[in-house]
Amino acid sequence: MGHGNCEVVAALLLFLSCSCSFYGDAGDIITPSQPIRDPEAIVSAGNKFKLGFFSPLNSTYRYVGIWYSNISVATPVLWVANRNKPINDSSGLMTISEDGNLVVSNGQGEVLWSSNVSNGINQSTAQLTDDGNLVLKAGPKENLVWQSFLQPTDTYLSKMRFTANKITGNKTLLKSWRSSSDPSDGHFTGGINPLGIPELFMWKDGHPFWRSGPWGGQKFIGIPRMNTSVYLKGITLQGEGDGTFTLSSIQDPDIRLTYILTSRGKFTEQYWDYEKHSWEYTLEVPSTECDFYSKCGPFGRCDAQNSPICRCLKGFIPENEDQWNKGIWTSGCVRMTSLQCDRIQNGTEVGKEDGFMKLEMMKVPPFAEYWSYPSSEQECEDECLKNCSCVAYSYYNGFGCMVWTGNLIDIQKFSEGGADLNIRLAYTEFDKKRNLKVIISMSVIGGATAIFICVFFSWKWMATHRERKLRSEETLSFKTREAQETVFEGNLPENVNEVKLEPLFKLQVLETATNNFDISKKLGQGGFGAVYRGKLPDGQEIAVKRLSRTSGQGLEELMNEVVVISKLQHRNLVRLLGCCVEGEEMMLVYEYMPNKSLDAFLFDSLRKGKLDWERRFNIINGICRGLLYLHRDSRLRIIHRDLKPSNILLDHELNPKISDFGIARIFGGNEVNTTRVVGTFGYMAPEYLMEGRFSEKSDVFSFGVLLLDIVSGRRNAHFYGNEHSMSRIGFAWKLWNEGGITAFVDPAISEPCFLAEILRCIHIGLLCVQELAKDRPVVSTIISMLNSEIVDLPTPKKPAFVEGQSSLGTESSTQSDMMNSINNVTISDLDGR
Repeated sequence: MGHGNCEVVAALLLFLSCSCSFYGDAGDIITPSQPIRDPEAIVSAGNKFKLGFFSPLNSTYRYVGIWYSNISVATPVLWVANRNKPINDSSGLMTISEDGNLVVSNGQGEVLWSSNVSNGINQSTAQLTDDGNLVLKAGPKENLVWQSFLQPTDTYLSKMRFTANKITGNKTLLKSWRSSSDPSDGHFTGGINPLGIPELFMWKDGHPFWRSGPWGGQKFIGIPRMNTSVYLKGITLQGEGDGTFTLSSIQDPDIRLTYILTSRGKFTEQYWDYEKHSWEYTLEVPSTECDFYSKCGPFGRCDAQNSPICRCLKGFIPENEDQWNKGIWTSGCVRMTSLQCDRIQNGTEVGKEDGFMKLEMMKVPPFAEYWSYPSSEQECEDECLKNCSCVAYSYYNGFGCMVWTGNLIDIQKFSEGGADLNIRLAYTEFDKKRNLKVIISMSVIGGATAIFICVFFSWKWMATHRERKLRSEETLSFKTREAQETVFEGNLPENVNEVKLEPLFKLQVLETATNNFDISKKLGQGGFGAVYRGKLPDGQEIAVKRLSRTSGQGLEELMNEVVVISKLQHRNLVRLLGCCVEGEEMMLVYEYMPNKSLDAFLFDSLRKGKLDWERRFNIINGICRGLLYLHRDSRLRIIHRDLKPSNILLDHELNPKISDFGIARIFGGNEVNTTRVVGTFGYMAPEYLMEGRFSEKSDVFSFGVLLLDIVSGRRNAHFYGNEHSMSRIGFAWKLWNEGGITAFVDPAISEPCFLAEILRCIHIGLLCVQELAKDRPVVSTIISMLNSEIVDLPTPKKPAFVEGQSSLGTESSTQSDMMNSINNVTISDLDGR
């Protein structure tokens, strides 16, 4: 072993003191009558691990720890109990206390460490297993009540399971020693970061220090060594379906393999070589300057083989030229030419569509989003182009489509491994001559191929279905043009192209899927017609919206939905799979939502218990993300106009998806007037209800009411005063001013640990339902408020509709809010549809 490795050994191995000699090892258990006293120890049944007292190198303090047994050389301590409260002498004791906890105490009887479990049973036994896990069992059935694997120190063993929950924020963390002679909490922590696609992160004093790159299905993309390491290939990361991600290993337990987070901020892999009788080091990260988190700042790339190591991505320039030239790269780079979406919003020359620059063998940025619906790299690119927030994508084989929004940080060039990263750039950043040649060549080849295919299939189609096809196309073309004129309030923008209704489902396929539209498959009825549940030949469940032949307004709404939703794609919006147009039949096909809609849970006394506060908060955030996409991030600005619980669908994991775009409108300006007021009373903003004016703030008002619904768990009609009716808004406002707002909270979620977050949501809800639209926050601000990025919230002003309304004051009449379709889409408004 070379001089450099000897230094690594000196710094990484947590040596046992030479004075540590153990005798009287007493089996593998600790009981109230059978404690261990310094210098006694216990050994696991297979003689693989030992638990006892030790002193670190150059220290006289005593600690209780676990280390490998039967190794003749210095061995790392794997777990420490009293790491932050050492024993000053050799009077230490580890035993079971009167309340059933495992404790470490000194000679004066002072408890220095406890398992701190409130089990209320004193029949407890501690045992050291052959996995290196110290477990505490209680009661006659020996129920597991505590284990050291869930409270690790600085070491990960092969049988541990690391978890992180993106909803609650709870995670298992490694914590480094402060130094090689001091096991107290150090500066570094490590664990899973569940935000976006999960990654391994190392933090220094709470700030990101290193990361592994996102999990790519079989490995972490940012650790090239995972391609060749026998040991790293045994690691796997899985989602549990409740927001929890678990890291585990399937290594042979006979392989003495450890991963240690050192006091110097290094994550090392080491194993015991039985032939050499020594510890071998096979991995250490970070290992180069480029491994440190965000070394080159936003939109900068780091390459350890270059000098200097940091360069701006193509199409970007240093934000601070002077600092950049001095080798201070943290400020990063900025874009030279705005993307097409920004140019559209700024009113400048639109120009051509954006393109992508491919970077190969890259450590891709953090906080990637996984999009499950693109099934190819081309679809991934197309979906990224449709989303104005998408600035990069990567299609990783065996995993799928990853996309990024916002600043791209911590990008690194590898010599092997990694993934292809495609950066979105304005069209002016590409070589025009080269692209022109490519375009001409591809156009000639593609055009010739397309002409041949079109001629062949057109001939075949016309020969068998000509009359039927022409009739369907005429009907569809007319209705689509009519719907486009209806859906857009104002001049039709250039980027509203002809609606594409692919894929087209054959009528026979949908008849088979729904058992010929059997009544038992019917899930709901609306103004457009009926909705049926079906199953395609490949097993995929679908919802089929079938237009009634006698429907008047329903036809307009169905075509309106085609125009709007065919241009949208987001995880928090219901997905349109295709349509069917044959003869007089017109149908839309959607993904099926097994949990139906939010109101089916929220207002059901038996089912609402499944919506604990973590799930409700996740639903609130998901609705916000979907709204932000509609208002700002999609190519077209969409005002939904009918947000309510029955239009929020829930997938199998209870993730929210906004549905029913039958009365949505493409929005071009700041505010639009309409003579036809449609929507659901109780959720419509006052300026829209009374004057027909709608904007983004109209949807914000509806969201505010919806948020109050989610917190209270009651319908609007369930709020009444003693003398007159009171709306949910009025009831919340009254309690807010009286200082009794906790009475507004649904008892099913009124847990003290979440109360502050729940009250913050009520505060945000009241800000959203303020009477004047200008006082309401925009959706991006709401998201920042929900995630506490904005700490101090403004005081809400008096909301609209504080008192219950007995009449609507317009010519309209309400319909029932209970006309549910498959996806519980309600057709409830003020204009009989």
